[in-house]
Amino acid sequence: MSATHPVFRAEATALITGAASGIGLATAKLCHSHGMNLVLIDKNEQALSTTSAQFPSTAKSATSTYAIDVSDISAWNALQSEVTSKHPSGIDFLMLNAGSAFKPAEGKTRWQDPEYFQKTLAVNTLGYTNGLATFLDSVIGSNKAQPRAIILTGSKQGITNPPGDPAYNASKSAVKTIAEQLSLDLHETYPNVSVHLLVPGWTYTGMTAGRHASKPDGAWTPEQVVEYMNEKMVDGRFYIICPDNEVTEDLDRRRIAWAYGDMVHGRPALSRWRADWKEKASEGIKQLQLD
Repeated sequence: MSATHPVFRAEATALITGAASGIGLATAKLCHSHGMNLVLIDKNEQALSTTSAQFPSTAKSATSTYAIDVSDISAWNALQSEVTSKHPSGIDFLMLNAGSAFKPAEGKTRWQDPEYFQKTLAVNTLGYTNGLATFLDSVIGSNKAQPRAIILTGSKQGITNPPGDPAYNASKSAVKTIAEQLSLDLHETYPNVSVHLLVPGWTYTGMTAGRHASKPDGAWTPEQVVEYMNEKMVDGRFYIICPDNEVTEDLDRRRIAWAYGDMVHGRPALSRWRADWKEKASEGIKQLQLD
């Protein structure tokens, strides 16, 4: 890793949700390597305990862990007072990353089960707004001299909207909107606080490992995602759209442009995914002129 974003520095404090595995854990490793205090949050108490053992407190940095359900605002409120007392200077790096994929109840389709939507949005979207409501003031507080950063983890499914999991797609689409609005709100008044939407590509994490006995060749590791995240933070990018070993940055840009082009050009919704548009979409994505 050539350059490092200045938020990753000794004695600064990082709060990370979904910290016990995957991208959250890889980010915690990066923060710990720079001597940061860690506030690690995850619903899986056992995995969190195992994770915390990797990051022992030292004379100059402290690691604390909290097993909470991020969809529960009362749990966040209880957490706030304890974290604030431990870290009165505030949170320098806030990463809202926890997410889950739920399935509809047995015998029901996704459109027949309202709980499938409710549970998905409660974790993947409200888990983020709960974190912002609780800790945004701690990030934008009195210290305007030091660089600080907020990462919200989105998904390509919230941008190109593939079929199969409408609640997950909707929850991540909402995260994109929230991150954009947050960036707009903060950029003038709090120029030391950068906001970034992290959009991983195919990544071998706890959410995807169940489908594969080992990392597929096409997937990135969480550590690769975090390295790329840091590089784009250094470049000042808001949209951090990660490639992987199968999908290039150029192909991502073309797919995104095609998806939003449905509205601009009056095509059917989600034309890329329709059988009657498959060939036209594939050829159109290849021929798109960008830049």
